[in-house]
Amino acid sequence: MNTKLYVALAAAVLALSACQKTETAQTEAAEAANAAADKASDAASNAADAASTAANESAEAAAAATDAAAAQAGAAMDKAADSTAAAASNAAAGAAAATSDAAQATADAAQKVADKADKAAEEAKKK
Repeated sequence: MNTKLYVALAAAVLALSACQKTETAQTEAAEAANAAADKASDAASNAADAASTAANESAEAAAAATDAAAAQAGAAMDKAADSTAAAASNAAAGAAAATSDAAQATADAAQKVADKADKAAEEAKKK
């Protein structure tokens, strides 16, 4: 696009330099200069439009990337919460099992003491 602009400007300069000071030549040179200016204006307008489009697309891409990152962070937090809940549940189950084992050991010990007490009582009755 820039090459076309330079070619058009060069053509206008050549047209102006080749012109004699006749009215027709001056008119043609002015028309060539106007055409070159129009092409330059169109090129600048197209470049501005392209820059605006690129900026909008960049902003949209950044927003999409931010949304994706937020979704991944949310999923990671959910997974961490699930893992924490599972660990807490496992810990609670382990604690319940340990409590149950301790209660059983206490009951067994109490039974042994009761058995010994019964034996002692029977021996005391026999004497």
